[in-house]
Amino acid sequence: MEAVKFKIFASGSSGNAAYLETPSTRLLIDCGISAKRIRQGLIDIERTPERLDGILITHEHTDHIGGLRVFAAKLGIPVYCNRHTSKEISRYHETEFDFRIVETGRDFSVGDISIDTFPVPHDAVDPMGFTLHTPAGRIGFLTDLGQGTRLIADRVRNVEILLLETNHDVDMLNNDPRRSWALKQRIFSRHGHLSNEGAATFLEELAHEGLKHVVCAHLSRDCNTPELAQTEIKEKLLQLGLNKVNVHPTSQVTPSTTLELFRANSS
Repeated sequence: MEAVKFKIFASGSSGNAAYLETPSTRLLIDCGISAKRIRQGLIDIERTPERLDGILITHEHTDHIGGLRVFAAKLGIPVYCNRHTSKEISRYHETEFDFRIVETGRDFSVGDISIDTFPVPHDAVDPMGFTLHTPAGRIGFLTDLGQGTRLIADRVRNVEILLLETNHDVDMLNNDPRRSWALKQRIFSRHGHLSNEGAATFLEELAHEGLKHVVCAHLSRDCNTPELAQTEIKEKLLQLGLNKVNVHPTSQVTPSTTLELFRANSS
C-alpha cells in the first residue's frame, strides 16, 4: 500500500520548506531555504525537483520564499499563492514565475490533493493557512500566525497531522536582551507568532481522537527549545486524554522524520 508522506525540510525564522507526496502528486509547501538544500532534501528521499507538481506559498516573507527564484523560476515549477502574495514575490525576486493564482478562502486542487485555504493573522499582505486533503487523510498547516481564530479551528479541526507554530517560550522572549521591546511586542501581538503556551491553548480547539501527529513548527533559535515546545504540547494533549498523539519537533537545519498516512482498508 502506497503511503502519503509528509516531511519538513526546515522550519524557523531562517527558512521554511515542507514536502508532501501522495501516490500521484508531489508538492513543496513554502520555499524559504536554498535551492541546493531543497534539492538535497529531495535526493535524500530519492526524489527529484523536476517531478514536483507545484509549490504552495503561505505568505511572502523571505524565510518562506527566499529560494523561489533559483528553484521554481529556473525549473518552471507552478507556484500556487494568492494575488497579493504573488505581487510581493515578483517585487522581491524581480523575475517571472508560473503563478497559479488562488483566492484566500477558496479551495483548489493539485492532482489528488485538495487544498482548503483560509486567512491567518500575521503581519504579511494576505497570509494563508492550508488544510491538505489527501487520499489517506488530512494535514493542517499552520505556520506564522499570532492567534488562533474560530475560522481556523473550523477548517483544521479534523486533521490527522497538524503542523502548528510553537515559536517561542514567553519567559525566554521577555528576557532576551538582543530583541528590542518593539520587536517583542510585534512577536507577542495577534499578528505575530504563537508561543508554546498559545499553541497549547489553541490545541484545545483542534485536538480530537483521530489526531495522530502534532508537528511543532517555526521554533525561535534563541527564544525556544524543542524540549520546551514538545513538553507544552504533550502536557496539553495529556490533559485532553490524548496520550497516543505523537509530538514532533522541527529544526531550521535538520530535516524532520518523514510522517506517513495510509488509506484505511475499505474491505
